Amino acid sequence: MSDVQQRIDEIVKSHPVVLFMKGTADFPMCGFSGRAMQILQACNAAGVTTVNVLDDEEIRQGIKQYADWPTIPQLYVGGQFVGGSDIMMEMYQSGELQQLLGAQRG
Repeated sequence: MSDVQQRIDEIVKSHPVVLFMKGTADFPMCGFSGRAMQILQACNAAGVTTVNVLDDEEIRQGIKQYADWPTIPQLYVGGQFVGGSDIMMEMYQSGELQQLLGAQRG
C-alpha cells in the first residue's frame, strides 16, 4: 500500500463518517460536493469528517484508486465506501442512507 493509500485508509477507518469532497463543508467548490453535504445535513448526520481534496493533490488522485471510484465526492461510513452524490441521493430518497448513518450513532 502506498503512503497516500495508507493515509486515506487511516482517515477512513478512524472516523465514523468521512466525505472526501472538493472544498469544505461550509464552502463546497463543486455542485456535487455541495449536494453531498446537503444530503448529509438532511440526514442530520453527526460527526461528519470532511477532507478537501483540493488541498492535497496526492489525496485527490489517491482516493480515486482507494475505492476504485473515478469521481469525487466519495462517502465512507463505518470504514466502508458508500458512493458518490448520485448514490447518496438514491439512498437518501429510499431512507437507506438515514438508516446507515443512524447505525453509526449507536
